[in-house]
Amino acid sequence: MTLSYTGGCACGAIRYTTPHAPVFQNLCQCRDCQRRSGTGHGAWLTFPGREAMAITGEATHWQVAGDSGNAKVHAFCPACGTPVYLLFKAMPDMIAVAAGSLDDPGRFTPGALTYASRGLAWDTVDPSLKTFQRMPTA
Repeated sequence: MTLSYTGGCACGAIRYTTPHAPVFQNLCQCRDCQRRSGTGHGAWLTFPGREAMAITGEATHWQVAGDSGNAKVHAFCPACGTPVYLLFKAMPDMIAVAAGSLDDPGRFTPGALTYASRGLAWDTVDPSLKTFQRMPTA
């Protein structure tokens, strides 16, 4: 049995929990993740069953178009600014949470690096990770 994944923002105004295990865990070096994180990459756990992700508190949302043209909706805490989760208009059943927002961020085990083509020379990551130059397709 998998233990629930729980987390939230830095100030505690937004909390989430899901009984599901992540289906994808990745580091992402796309320009959006670089800007959001304030560093060279983002770190994400993507879960199925968005409807099973219990979220309390009100997030502020902003939407951007990915390289595919599909919209991604970024959610962050309006009080402390913590990036908390990401929704995908093209995959409405999926939700990704920022690894740093987990109550136990040690549970994050990246299996891939996406958008390596946009990586910065100073942002070195584990060379054993499966690497994709862009986002892998299903």
